[in-house]
Amino acid sequence: MENQSNVPMPPTPAASASGNERVFAVISLVLGVVSLCGVVFWFIGLPLGIIGVVLGFFGRKDPSQKSLATIGMILGAIGILLSCLPVGVIAAMRLLGPKIGNTFSTINSSLQ
Repeated sequence: MENQSNVPMPPTPAASASGNERVFAVISLVLGVVSLCGVVFWFIGLPLGIIGVVLGFFGRKDPSQKSLATIGMILGAIGILLSCLPVGVIAAMRLLGPKIGNTFSTINSSLQ
């Protein structure tokens, strides 16, 4: 038999230590979808969206799961934005409510 020690070996893809990147990508996608309920329940959507974005970032290290992790990150970011939207609307209504009420009272009194 011929000694094949001089034959160059093709590089092997770097395997993850335990395949965590694939798990991170899938969990990121699931949490991103679940965080979209943040329109109704902001206290659920906000933390799940943040966790989904972070896990998606770690999941992007596996080239085969990059698109899955990216979709999870995008859905998580949308979930974060939608979770903050009701809180911002309520804050704006509380701040501007009395001014709007006074404006309508002034208009109503000028019409009478």
